[in-house]
Amino acid sequence: MNSRRKEDRGKGKGERGQSKGESPAHSFPLSSNRSVLPFDPAEFTRLLLSWYGRAGRDLPWRQTRDPYRIWISEIMLQQTTVAAVIPYYKRFLQRFPSVQSLASAPLDDVITLWAGLGYYSRARNLHRTAGKIVKESGGIFPNSLDGLVALPGIGRSTAGAILAIAFDQPAPILDGNVRRVLVRLFAWMDDPRGRNAEKQLWAWAEVLTSRERPHDYSQAIMDLGATVCTPREPDCGICPVQRLCRACDRGLVAELPLPRKKARVPVRRQAALIIKKGQVLMLRQRPAEGFLGGLWELPFVDVPDDLSPDQVASRLLANLGLRGAPCKLCDVRHAYSHFKLELAVYKVDVESPDLVAEGDGLLWFGGEELTSLPVHGAHRKALEKLVS
Repeated sequence: MNSRRKEDRGKGKGERGQSKGESPAHSFPLSSNRSVLPFDPAEFTRLLLSWYGRAGRDLPWRQTRDPYRIWISEIMLQQTTVAAVIPYYKRFLQRFPSVQSLASAPLDDVITLWAGLGYYSRARNLHRTAGKIVKESGGIFPNSLDGLVALPGIGRSTAGAILAIAFDQPAPILDGNVRRVLVRLFAWMDDPRGRNAEKQLWAWAEVLTSRERPHDYSQAIMDLGATVCTPREPDCGICPVQRLCRACDRGLVAELPLPRKKARVPVRRQAALIIKKGQVLMLRQRPAEGFLGGLWELPFVDVPDDLSPDQVASRLLANLGLRGAPCKLCDVRHAYSHFKLELAVYKVDVESPDLVAEGDGLLWFGGEELTSLPVHGAHRKALEKLVS
């Protein structure tokens, strides 16, 4: 059976925790010893795999044991839903059907195909890893945990998924869905991403992983979290392991996992210019490395507290060596993983594009060339306002 899940993979560290070695109330002791589990792991596996045989999802990346294709799906599914990933996955493999074709492609082509999936460091790491695999092992994927986690962008859980699904090795996984299943299964009453939780959840994941059918088990437990043991309104009535679940037994399902304290998200104010010369617009490309690396954007600047966006937009235009009267087009709000952006967008028509200041990396684009550029989210919203 082939299946996979909706992703739920946060990367945050826990603010709340316990003293080392303590077990929070209602939680099972810190141990990976099978003999002290509250149920027989073989019973858990039997119930889970029986359910998976009936209810497992049929997804594109489950039609293969090719580690390259499984790796692509695992990276795409980080922080992204299955529904969003499927069309990207199909297009990506049509353009890059092998690790060799991905390694030899220009990074810009990879970024362009990735545009819209977000978290663009994933695309850059895919390209780097493909090059490393081709150069160091002739295109053959490592089949060990150490070999996989040494590659850019592959952590312990992603490596475990590749080992289990592609190589049928009994490697534990702990993505967001599995984490939630285990937190409820054992009624973990503390920060689900704290240091103690990380240690204990990995121990439980390892104990429960099937030694006989790791390929099916890894996909089954991810499906359980994606389709039954969901973040909100889990369907305990159809859960195959309900009678083993401590949270269900104690009426704690809706309460778990415990919410984490949310850090205050900073707000950044910026002003951007949509500079037009006839039917062409001016954009620049961000550096290949770093935040939103390799994507295209409008020229913009931060807005300091002592100036208005109007003043900043006019100064930006003058600094570019251009003349014109910026006209307010719209305000765009966009949330990134670590800050919220309030973007004031101005439109300006110019007569002399050749006067653009040198060294700013600004280029003119129009027509299909413009629509095919990978422009990052906030600035793409601004361009959509231009034509709406």
